[in-house]
Amino acid sequence: MRRNTRSLIILLCAMLAAGCATVSYTPGTRDGFYHEVSRGETLWGISKEYSVSLREIVKINRIPNASKIEVGQLILIPRKKVSSAKPKAASYNSSKYENFMWPVKGKVVSYFGSTLNMVKNKGIDIRAREGLTVAASRSGRVSFASDGMKGYGKTIIIDHAGDFQTVYAHNKENLVMVGQKVNRGEAIARVGQTGRTGYPTLHFEIRKGHEPQNPFYYLP
Repeated sequence: MRRNTRSLIILLCAMLAAGCATVSYTPGTRDGFYHEVSRGETLWGISKEYSVSLREIVKINRIPNASKIEVGQLILIPRKKVSSAKPKAASYNSSKYENFMWPVKGKVVSYFGSTLNMVKNKGIDIRAREGLTVAASRSGRVSFASDGMKGYGKTIIIDHAGDFQTVYAHNKENLVMVGQKVNRGEAIARVGQTGRTGYPTLHFEIRKGHEPQNPFYYLP
């Protein structure tokens, strides 16, 4: 009787420990392996290394913030399923298109999907020194430039190949005009605090077909 009770306790402890694990399996993902995070690695870089979508890795590992992983953390990488389906058309990260780059150097203080004052963030907010140059994240053509967009202040929108758009808001100064072609890394604005913000911030969005995307899926 005592032996059975002890075995039951051990089993319950094991189940509790498994339930608290940071990495969990879901149906169909047992055929995989773990990647141990090294210094300087990003989840986006890991997804490209194994040719597995970032969205799938985030979902399987139940990672609350794709931009925050720690050295030594184990990331479950599912093995790709063999499919006879016809290959999909080239995606945004194909060599056909430029990669996106960070528009400004600073600290991310608000993430995609976070809510403030009942308003959901459709991009990310990067806190940076006022007046710092804001660069075009990718080459394209300026489709919108405003000195007073409600909530956003001075704002720029650039259209890119592949039906992508990028948004840059709260600018102190806009340096480009509608219709102007810009190159990746070219100065387009200066960091400010116009619109609904209390400190120098760049609000940055990446849209696909005008639908907001998580910028961390695209930034290096």
